[in-house]
Amino acid sequence: MRASWAGRAGGNARVSIAVVVAVGIGAVAFSWPLFLRPESGLRPEQAPIVFALVLAIVLAIVLSEVAGGRMDARTLAMLGVLAAVGTILRPLSAGTAGFELVFFVLILAGRAFGAGFGFALGAITLFTSALITSGVGPWLPYQMLAAGFVGLFAGLLPRVRGRVEVVLLAGYGFVSAFAYGWVMDFSFWPFGVGNDTQISFDPALGPVENLHRFVLYNLATSMGWNLGRALTNAVLIALVGPALLRLLRRSARPAAFAPAGSRSGVHGGMERRKA
Repeated sequence: MRASWAGRAGGNARVSIAVVVAVGIGAVAFSWPLFLRPESGLRPEQAPIVFALVLAIVLAIVLSEVAGGRMDARTLAMLGVLAAVGTILRPLSAGTAGFELVFFVLILAGRAFGAGFGFALGAITLFTSALITSGVGPWLPYQMLAAGFVGLFAGLLPRVRGRVEVVLLAGYGFVSAFAYGWVMDFSFWPFGVGNDTQISFDPALGPVENLHRFVLYNLATSMGWNLGRALTNAVLIALVGPALLRLLRRSARPAAFAPAGSRSGVHGGMERRKA
């Protein structure tokens, strides 16, 4: 049974082909302003296409995890439970001043269950919570991808334990909060301001100059929100991370039952001591 658990943990650390495809599609989706003109980028009528790709990727990840033996019925049940928890937490926090409660759950779950689980949980949670908050729009597929990446990379962090793990996850929560805000802002930045400002996207400029303009735009419009999200992640992971990680890992660990009358159990040990 111990060997089985070690194999399961090692499987969770591996990145499936579907996850690699998700990263590739996400990189293209978020970085289009560097390579495409605004009129050839995101339009509202194009969102369903990206949306369909996201859902197909999520389904492929779940199926690949199940086929590889890394996501059993109990893990699928946890995926549904945690997605429901995130769906409830997101409207409660409402993103006021960057105060968002959903991301620390994605990070801890991705850490406990693996990269594929983290990606699926992030995408599903943002989708279901958008239905409740009336947040469905052309931005939703991008939110699903970005949140999926938050959970995905949490599952790929170095394997450490104890206080070092909590510090690592808190630091990742801080950094990933800024990364989430940056990629979301970047994909919609060409439409966020006019064409004649010092922080506007200019298709005539090269990638480096446009990146410089984006940094100025992000500092002026989103730094406060990103910082609030980052502090929320770090504080919540530091406070409840150890206990929640133990709970999640306990639910992921297969149960081991000693056969009746087995001398390897507690009663067997007592009998040997009496003898």
